[in-house]
Amino acid sequence: MSNQSNEVVVDCARTFAIDHNLTAAQAPQLAAAFKALGDPVRLRLVAMIAANAGDAVCVCDLSEPFELSASTMSHHLKVLREAGLVSHERRGTWVYYRLNDETFTSLSQVLLLRQAVQ
Repeated sequence: MSNQSNEVVVDCARTFAIDHNLTAAQAPQLAAAFKALGDPVRLRLVAMIAANAGDAVCVCDLSEPFELSASTMSHHLKVLREAGLVSHERRGTWVYYRLNDETFTSLSQVLLLRQAVQ
């Protein structure tokens, strides 16, 4: 008896396609957003803000999971703001952050994930 299997394996490859309608004006803004997301701390911060389903998140809640100085945390949040990824508002002594939906929509439209069955 043979131990061969009759299963058919389908190899799925994922390819990224860049939106060809990306303008020269959009490219630097989106590149800055992707660059900001390239840092592990900033990526985690964005994920934490996104987990609140559109509600603003207090900086006091964002700082807790990180072992970073206040100035380092401020720097990371400033980079996210300057890249247009988050907006902020001051409420008394605290600052609250939320995702900028327009920027994330633009980022998702630039890179399209397509699955190709080979």
